Amino acid sequence: MNRDDLLLSLRSLPANRRIITALDVPGPEQALTLANSLGLDGGFVKVGLELYSAAGPKVVHELRRTGKDVFLDLKYHDIPNTVASAARIAAELGASLCTIHASAGRSALTAAAEALSTAPLGPDAPEGRRPALLAVTVLTSLSETEMAEVRPSSDSLQQSVERLATLAWDCGCDGLVCSAADLPQLRKAVGPEPLVVTPGIRLAGSGTDDQHRVTTPSMAVAAGADFLVIGRPITRAENPAAALANIAADMT
Repeated sequence: MNRDDLLLSLRSLPANRRIITALDVPGPEQALTLANSLGLDGGFVKVGLELYSAAGPKVVHELRRTGKDVFLDLKYHDIPNTVASAARIAAELGASLCTIHASAGRSALTAAAEALSTAPLGPDAPEGRRPALLAVTVLTSLSETEMAEVRPSSDSLQQSVERLATLAWDCGCDGLVCSAADLPQLRKAVGPEPLVVTPGIRLAGSGTDDQHRVTTPSMAVAAGADFLVIGRPITRAENPAAALANIAADMT
């Protein structure tokens, strides 16, 4: 599936399936219990480093067999050959989205994108879709001060986001992961084509936890986000399915 068709397919999903619930739990039993608590409408879940480190690829297969789309958020950052191999495995697992750090550089970004364009899909692949490759620009947990500590530069945080996003799209990535707070300016820089997945979403009046740059669901969509990654506002709710439905209503 080429990039245009892939992005059209993903953007055609209804609002409730464009909310990605973060399964940031320490084991597969908790992950599957939480995924089931989302109901049929909670169709997209994130498997990140914590869960994947505990449960490995088996949990992705199990989630796919329950009908969930999987955002495999491992943030590849390695040499080109290694990230290309990891991207092929994401395709074999049936992931819908996977991530790479844009700061991995042009060669690694291109290698991962090219690997996914030809990777054989596993039997759990949703509707024959290959995974969309998303470049992580700047983590939403990083403040301007922290960015200056780890990556000294005359660039502002926003300039770094825009530069990395442009590089990733030019290298063949399908989209980006970035804060909704950075999105209005980012869309001006890269245009409407790249798929954008936005973490750091909080409902109005809720706490920010460990995120520095957060926004509400409706604000994120208005700024140009296609998918929202949401953890604690759903997973810590008394009724996760109802919390997800409320957020979906706020997106429209």
